[in-house]
Amino acid sequence: MSSYKQVEIQIEDQTTPHNKWCHPLKEDGFANFITSKLLDNPTVVHKIFGAGSFFSPLLFGKFFDPSDAFPLWEFESDSLIMPPNLHNSSSHRNIDWSQTDNDFVLRAEIPGNTVEVCIENGKIMEISGQWRQKREWKSGLWWEYGYVRRIELPEQTDWRKTEARVKNDLVLEIKIPKNTRECTVDAPPH
Repeated sequence: MSSYKQVEIQIEDQTTPHNKWCHPLKEDGFANFITSKLLDNPTVVHKIFGAGSFFSPLLFGKFFDPSDAFPLWEFESDSLIMPPNLHNSSSHRNIDWSQTDNDFVLRAEIPGNTVEVCIENGKIMEISGQWRQKREWKSGLWWEYGYVRRIELPEQTDWRKTEARVKNDLVLEIKIPKNTRECTVDAPPH
């Protein structure tokens, strides 16, 4: 039997600059981090940032800082590729996105059962969480304490009605309704 937990969608109006995600994750820094012998829990780190993970900087086979927003729905879900050296029987993809007539849908495994979903200015959706405790972790070397993926919202969404839930403390499902209102322009009077 499946259990579901609703996730509150936080709405941020970023009219002033903030210091969240101000330290970009660089490829060499990530390589040093992921291979560090000082990691408290390397199994958790590899689950969060490993092949096929939604939070991996190698989501599409090239390095891409997860704190930089990108237009996920402009890509087909099948376009998710892993580097050739990661294609093996133990690698699997734990993310899927699609769209229906009414919604944009994202499903992704999450590391742990706590996750935050935030929408900034109606344009960016941010999914984040902590795997190691630290106050103010988002303003420092965030990958040492948590994970993030920032996605540009598609045009024509009714983002204020976004819903998110976690199934069995493992899979995050987000539905972003499409804006179905037709824009009509009145003809000018003659």
